[in-house]
Amino acid sequence: MSFLTFENVNKGFGQGTSRAEVLKDINLDVEEGEFLAILGFSGSGKSTLMNMIAGLDQPCSGTLRFKGKPITGPGPERGLVFQSYSLMPWLTVLGNVMLAVEAVFPKLSKAEKQVKADHYIAMVGLSHAAARRPAELSGGMRQRVSVARALAMDPEMLLLDEPLSALDALSRANLADEILEIWERDRKTCILITNDVDEAILLADRIVPLNPDGTLGEAFAVDIPRPRERSEMNHDAQFKKIRGEVTKYLMDVGIEAKVEGSRLLPKVTPVHGLPTALSDAQKGLADERYVDFSQLHKVYPTPKGPLTVVEDFNLKIDRGEFISLIGHSGCGKSTVLTMAAGLNEISKGAIKLDRRHVEGADPERAVVFQSPNLFPWLTAKENVSIGVNKVYPRASQAERQDVVEYYLERVGLADAMDRPAHSMSNGMKQRVGIARAFALSPKLLLLDEPFGMLDSLTRWELQEVLMEVWSRTKVTAICVTHDVDEAILLADRVVMMTNGPQATIGKITTVDLPRPRSRKALLEHPDYYTYRQEVLDFLEEYEHGKNPKSRPTSNAIAAE
Repeated sequence: MSFLTFENVNKGFGQGTSRAEVLKDINLDVEEGEFLAILGFSGSGKSTLMNMIAGLDQPCSGTLRFKGKPITGPGPERGLVFQSYSLMPWLTVLGNVMLAVEAVFPKLSKAEKQVKADHYIAMVGLSHAAARRPAELSGGMRQRVSVARALAMDPEMLLLDEPLSALDALSRANLADEILEIWERDRKTCILITNDVDEAILLADRIVPLNPDGTLGEAFAVDIPRPRERSEMNHDAQFKKIRGEVTKYLMDVGIEAKVEGSRLLPKVTPVHGLPTALSDAQKGLADERYVDFSQLHKVYPTPKGPLTVVEDFNLKIDRGEFISLIGHSGCGKSTVLTMAAGLNEISKGAIKLDRRHVEGADPERAVVFQSPNLFPWLTAKENVSIGVNKVYPRASQAERQDVVEYYLERVGLADAMDRPAHSMSNGMKQRVGIARAFALSPKLLLLDEPFGMLDSLTRWELQEVLMEVWSRTKVTAICVTHDVDEAILLADRVVMMTNGPQATIGKITTVDLPRPRSRKALLEHPDYYTYRQEVLDFLEEYEHGKNPKSRPTSNAIAAE
């Protein structure tokens, strides 16, 4: 008998013509002790599925059974960890975990409850912080408290609803490793909702995709021996095979063939003199040293004296080149980018664009931030038009509108041009931000973790959009990212920065992979994982704030 069984489960919301079917004909069996990952896009119904397992919601039709009995409501045998921490802010770590212990084990003595709570707090590595309140904890620590609280209920099944999605990359990896260790200790049945393919492969026995239309896809068995080491995954042939199969499936069902393209770009010239016509934008060979960072420093005054954040940053970029800038948090990546944008004063050294010094902000340098910063009361078209109207003073109103509509169409918003920004998803807003940047026909495109706030699969989708539009314009671009796969996928060169303070360039890797690129094609390329390992090795060397002294200086690298 299966531990958990879905039989022809359907779930929808609303009535009549406004009704939306979220989950359709779900049939699934989960075995006792299995670690199952449900992988899908935002809006595909993953959390609705999890809420039904937890007993927080009921199917519209079909049956859902736990150990042979219908699920009619919540129960301590099913411990749930939400995406948000849901902690009581006035209670300590111990107090939050004790809530679960007291609810499930009311007959234990006070001392026995304390021992049980202490045990699970220690299990997630928070014994040293047991007396702290949530406001004193990092995001990763708060989510550990949530895991400890769920485990303290001693559930038969652990339900993890995207518990890592709100964390930075390093905290996410560390907590995923801890969850895996906890699971391997007592092998509770575990169901993980995630949108991260690597996370699913590292943790699960089986991966079940949830399609965008609310149906389940064919399951993928993860037959990689345990225990699994994250650092070994890049060398494991079976990991690469499963990664390629799952990625291909998700790209096919959810990402490809979404960009339309019926409009032509008018041949109008922006105020900074770079032609927008695609035929002109692609003429000729790239100019050498089109962007020149020379002995760049950034120093901030502090009460204890000057603090050098970036030191001796030297980089030459050719016209039409795409650079990825990667490094650990606090290494100065965004500082370099904002200096290039003219939004942050240069302390020492210089940045030249097309042989002229960068001084102050200018539309010739377009920036896409992590948050697109749209005017919420304006439509997508109106948000893009603000810049276009200023940059093309000699164009007619019709030509300007053609520019706006061309780029909104290229990023897949042909049917949403007149939607106000406040009614859009985060992914749609970032599409507007990308369209707005390209519509300025900039000499230099600067992207500051443009997909950092999005889930993994939406990030994949917008990476495809970005590459498609960039391939038509070949604008010189610098993208700050913390995502190794994103860095390699987008770039001609990956520039790696050492840890701050006094951060500089530690290594540069040239990515000699064919363009146009797609994630599916790169995963099948024999050199892809070699490049990936180069970047991973560098980041591992500088992990947890380390700053090895053996690295060559950026001067030496620039001279090579």
